[in-house]
Amino acid sequence: MATVKDWITAFRLRTLFLAVATVILGSGIALHEESFGMTTFMLTLLLAVSIQILANLANDLGDFQKGTDTTGRRQGPARTLQSGKISSREMKGAIVVFSLICIITGLSLIFNNIYYIPFSSAVILIGFGGVSILAALFYTLGKHAYGYKGWGDLLAFLFFGPVPVIGTYFLHTHQFNFQPVLPAIGIGLISAMILNINNMRDIENDRSSGKITIAVKLGINKAKLYHGILTLTSFLFFFCYSTLYAPIPWYRYLYLLAFLFLFRIMDCIRKKNGHELDPYLRLTSLSGFLLALLFSVCINI
Repeated sequence: MATVKDWITAFRLRTLFLAVATVILGSGIALHEESFGMTTFMLTLLLAVSIQILANLANDLGDFQKGTDTTGRRQGPARTLQSGKISSREMKGAIVVFSLICIITGLSLIFNNIYYIPFSSAVILIGFGGVSILAALFYTLGKHAYGYKGWGDLLAFLFFGPVPVIGTYFLHTHQFNFQPVLPAIGIGLISAMILNINNMRDIENDRSSGKITIAVKLGINKAKLYHGILTLTSFLFFFCYSTLYAPIPWYRYLYLLAFLFLFRIMDCIRKKNGHELDPYLRLTSLSGFLLALLFSVCINI
């Protein structure tokens, strides 16, 4: 039977920083617009973390069922199903539990704001919440898993970028407008960067097991160039937000110093391959979290 330590490993705590970052980002922009609710913040935080854990568990099960984790060529840390520490039955049970947590938390968010938003907006939010859960489940699960067909980067960008950031902003402010769009795109690009590092690390294993990713399509050298483009584009979207909505005083731009870490990572991965890329997954996730935190502080001082 799986231990608490095994489940913590399966949750992949290092991936949770960026999920938290999206909530901090959306909440920080809402605070800049003088709209912030602590209950909304806590519920969106729980929802974002739960969806990320659900995605991680479903990813483990999907890759295990398809044999991607059992080729002996995977470069990342051994997963709990792959190592036999958690059984398929236990993993399926955990996926059901976290799916329910996501549904209950998402509905709680809607009901917490039901008196402040139009019915049509509530329906849209429920729809996006449902699609987010499905996206978390079917990245590698099922016969038509989109992660095996080259759509992983786009879906990671959307559901760990614009969707949670703009959704969090709306739940605080009860209005849709353009303010959160640029930072939402910026953090979504960092989500795609994390997945790209993961896919570059496992490029040979994925190619041999039939898992088609952007890295497999591009090849390792072009995938590294793609990573650089994502990094620079993310910087530009954040910078554009500050120029448009928080241009003065000058110290509101200090959060951009967090990009020094991302630029350093961009430079380092040019010389790395295989398992050498693994540490940069955590570092990119932490850098995204730091960026969101500093951004939210800087635009509100």
